[in-house]
Amino acid sequence: MMLNPGHLLRVISIGRILARHGFDEILFTLPLLKPLRFVRYLLPWNWTGRHYGPRGPRLRAVLEDLGPLFVKFGQLLSTRRDLLAEDVAEELAKLQDHVPPFPGAQARAIVERAYGKSVTEVFASFDETSLASASIAQVHVAQLHDGREVIVKVVRPGIRRVIERDIALMRFLADLAENYWARGRQLKPTLVVNEFEKTILDELDMLREAANASQLRRNFAASPRLYVPEVHWALSRPNLLVLERIDGISISNVAALRAANIDLSQLAASGVELFFTQVFRDHFFHADLHPGNLFVRPGVDGADPVFVVVDFGIMGSLSEFDQRYLAENFYAFLNRDYRRVAELHVESGWVPRDTRVDDFEFAIRTVCEPIFDRPVSDISVGQLLLRLFQTAQRFHMEILPQLLLLQKTLVSVEGIGRQLDPELDLWRTARPSLENWMKDRVGIRSLLRSTRENVPRWIDRLPELPGLAFDVLDRIKQGRIEVATHDEMLQEIRQEIRTVHRRLSHAVVGAALVLAAGFLYAVPTAAAGWWGPLPSGVWLLGGAGLVILLGAANGRRG
Repeated sequence: MMLNPGHLLRVISIGRILARHGFDEILFTLPLLKPLRFVRYLLPWNWTGRHYGPRGPRLRAVLEDLGPLFVKFGQLLSTRRDLLAEDVAEELAKLQDHVPPFPGAQARAIVERAYGKSVTEVFASFDETSLASASIAQVHVAQLHDGREVIVKVVRPGIRRVIERDIALMRFLADLAENYWARGRQLKPTLVVNEFEKTILDELDMLREAANASQLRRNFAASPRLYVPEVHWALSRPNLLVLERIDGISISNVAALRAANIDLSQLAASGVELFFTQVFRDHFFHADLHPGNLFVRPGVDGADPVFVVVDFGIMGSLSEFDQRYLAENFYAFLNRDYRRVAELHVESGWVPRDTRVDDFEFAIRTVCEPIFDRPVSDISVGQLLLRLFQTAQRFHMEILPQLLLLQKTLVSVEGIGRQLDPELDLWRTARPSLENWMKDRVGIRSLLRSTRENVPRWIDRLPELPGLAFDVLDRIKQGRIEVATHDEMLQEIRQEIRTVHRRLSHAVVGAALVLAAGFLYAVPTAAAGWWGPLPSGVWLLGGAGLVILLGAANGRRG
């Protein structure tokens, strides 16, 4: 990939920022500058030997100086704790997506352009002062003509162009890292950049976020403990999202929660249970849970408090397959059945089929036993999952994006829960959700539910069964039933047989031509011609036969 002039200017800017934070040695590892490494020691800021401090805070400062898109990238990197050193991951997790707002008049113009009419025709009022501002969009408060208050989330103008420019640059740097840095090939930065590109472009689509919010609202429509704001679909556009405005106490404001007479221990347990309900009941979960996106409404007349969530740009989902194996893994962990954990990883295909279960079991036990021997308040489920991922990587486990999102969100949920209740036992709180899921999906209840769901389809196809059965019996009788297999080793054997058969055919043809040449040689002829003393047919047939025989022999040796 080539850099255009715009990218080159951006690289120079990045170089200045790296040098300011003491990372200029990175620049001199690039192939182009490697022969000039001595120049680094001639640069004035390296003469005094000043101390820059730990690398984690410096790297966080670099990303903050590079701008909001790099901050977003750092936030994504912080979820890849299977790839990063612990001190770096901890610092990147502290990155805050606070960006200065763009002018309110510009936001109003974007709204009017989207609707093709004056903002006063759509809203009774529109506050040009932003309520919140982030790297992708900012939020304004508005009021509908019927008096209801809403928030209007407006995508930043020109943000797609900025994203495409910086993504191209990130991909260029990732390619350099993979080609010229020994650890780069192992970390696979191009895959991380691709994952980031998909995530950030998804966040640009407000209709996608609206669909996420609607789905989560529908999943918890009957829940008295979780509230999701209503989407105003008629007013939402690809670059505008209009949602019901909600109120509540920020989950991080512990003093206000206590003042509202909320039982913090019960609130923490309820929050954890709601998260596991999203994961195992609905296999669709909010994957960006942090204090800025989570609020609490105090209960009325002794009712339990209600959680309110916002910002639905990043959601996670699990397939039925991943869901089942994940639930069984958690359940095996709860019972310290490390053998079953190892078997589940192999059965699910998360690690290669030829992995030795005994070795994997021993590695998991080595990681988990020291953790389980600690007091409950010191056990971090998120950290346990991280250590498990790191252990599994030694056995060539390919970390799946949906599992990383789950691990990252679980760390956030656990952190929020421990802030409310330092003695929170996440295992005990999660156990009922896991056991209910296992009963519903694996036991007799699962069989009955599956039967009930499939009976209408079976009844619909029942009239076809006699005809299909007779058709199969006729095929068996006539010998026309074939068994197909996709076993890779069997396919290789078949290919080798075809190759040997082809070479054998060539050898037979070559030998036949040589024999024909010998026969012609034995027949007297008057014309030798310029071919020499032998008949021309002998030269042609014999030469062709030898070439074919040599080709077959060479192919056999290859």
